[in-house]
Amino acid sequence: MEAKQTIYVNEFTNGILDPSAEMIGPLKDGGHIIANTAPGCWGPMITPSLRGGHEVTKPVFVEGAEVGDAIAIRIKSIQVTSMATSSGNDRPLDGRFIGDPYVAVKCPGCDTLYPETKIEGTGSEAIRCANCGEDVAPFEFTNGYTMAFDSNRTIGVTVDEAAANYIASEGRDFMATPENSVQNPIVTFAPSDLVGTMARLRPFLGQLGTTPSRPFPDSHNAGDFGQFLIDSPHDYGMSKEELEERTDGHMDINRVREGAVLICPVKVPGGGIYIGDMHAMQGNGEIAGHTADVSGIVNLQAKIIKGLAIDGPILLPVAEDLPYLAKPFTTKEMQAAKRLAGLYGVAKLEESFPLSFIGTGANLNDATDNGLQRAADTLGLSVPEVMNRATITGSVEIGRNPGVVTVTFLVPTHLLDELDLTDLITNHYEASGE
Repeated sequence: MEAKQTIYVNEFTNGILDPSAEMIGPLKDGGHIIANTAPGCWGPMITPSLRGGHEVTKPVFVEGAEVGDAIAIRIKSIQVTSMATSSGNDRPLDGRFIGDPYVAVKCPGCDTLYPETKIEGTGSEAIRCANCGEDVAPFEFTNGYTMAFDSNRTIGVTVDEAAANYIASEGRDFMATPENSVQNPIVTFAPSDLVGTMARLRPFLGQLGTTPSRPFPDSHNAGDFGQFLIDSPHDYGMSKEELEERTDGHMDINRVREGAVLICPVKVPGGGIYIGDMHAMQGNGEIAGHTADVSGIVNLQAKIIKGLAIDGPILLPVAEDLPYLAKPFTTKEMQAAKRLAGLYGVAKLEESFPLSFIGTGANLNDATDNGLQRAADTLGLSVPEVMNRATITGSVEIGRNPGVVTVTFLVPTHLLDELDLTDLITNHYEASGE
């Protein structure tokens, strides 16, 4: 099939990222992906037929992408289409799953695994097994809210019980759920523990990445949530060593937003770019475990970087999202540094640009170690040198609690030259005004 310059995506997986499954495409190198994405966590979490905790787009095959390459994905635009959503902190319900409530839901009434469901009314008991009629949702809210958005998608306000029930009665419409999505809208639960709370919208993609080299439940394609797969009794259990085949597409890093560039590893032929779990807003850490899941329209551009063998993603944030110490130096700062260097006989100053290496692990300490090691391996530096550079020219920031971080620091340009990244990074920050 001839590769296309633009591919439109409105199909979704069943929650499993399977490298043997057919991909959409092929897409030309440098081409665009336009996708209508489905909401992430909570809707799929109350839809037992989905097996991964999310409902991401079917992966796109990029022509010419080979194992050992990387793909730079530029986020051209993100537009929220939902008018409202619900979210909050979760509690799994015993007796309704095998090993993992995100992956293997079992009906407590008839023991059907991955049961189809129907919606009867509203509230936390509205999701019913299509086979026996039993309440089958494997999660409930410990504290939840329903939030409505203004027409410009700039402000959200949490609503009271009456408004939450009204939104719940027309759930798919309020959430603008894509036609091919099978998830139950989480607004059906109509939570209203927070009322009158205002929030600013700044949408980003909680899921953006490439397909792992073995089947993974989509929400577990990360070093923290992936821990639940180790020796798990369901069909997608794996060993600690097999977990290393992940690509860390599920990051929930709020800096993966419009204008950013994410460089992803290619671990299967064609890369297999997938998208999902758009959030309306989130503070660092996603500390509640969930945030405001929304539908949306995404425009991405994908460019292959040949021979850049990386284990996990590298982020080029929007300039304003960079840590203060990692911002590119201004002309005035460079002049001051040259004068100071001259006083002490330093003949040449480093030229540098910022990079954010994604690290994931069972906890934040392990994630930090992972990010430091990935940076060292990619750049050919020692871990202690990366530690020093991240301390004085960058920062370690939480992406998601319990175990996703970004290790950001200024990287010498000569190292970027060796990786064929200098032009990409220079163009990115020149376009950002830095």
